[in-house]
Amino acid sequence: MDHRPKYRLIVAVTEDWAIGKDGDMLVRNPCDLKRFKRLTTGHTVIMGRRTLESLPGGRPLPNRANIVLTRSGDAQGEGYRTARGLKEAKALVASEEDEVFVIGGETVYRSLLPWVDECLVTLHHVRRPDADTWFPDLDAIDGWTLSEREPGGTTPDGTPFEYLTYVRE
Repeated sequence: MDHRPKYRLIVAVTEDWAIGKDGDMLVRNPCDLKRFKRLTTGHTVIMGRRTLESLPGGRPLPNRANIVLTRSGDAQGEGYRTARGLKEAKALVASEEDEVFVIGGETVYRSLLPWVDECLVTLHHVRRPDADTWFPDLDAIDGWTLSEREPGGTTPDGTPFEYLTYVRE
């Protein structure tokens, strides 16, 4: 039997499922960034080209195997590998990997959502109608169930947040 890692999607959203504006996150949440680092370090992360470019210095995340999905497949850089689609990305995942994290952006989330086992959602209790990128509302999609709800805290600007885990039925 072939080993198949668990595919987990990790995303920060607002109450209206917004995730970004002008290539940036909507809410500054240092606590959530620490959690993201703790969960993803030592694992493979899959992201789109624009997400890579939005990272500090446009560099891949340290201490993780970085796979960048790009339509052309031509983008190359130090510290990451590229794939033109999910099949190529899966082929790049190390055979011993137990968990793979899909980390954005919007197009990658939407494309890979049917393939992930679990969604780790940081829900910020604020609405951002000015956003320009959105995550699908998991509460409105058949096949996804909210399995866990954990208190998060409050961001430095006073926005309350919580951690939600959705699993595929």
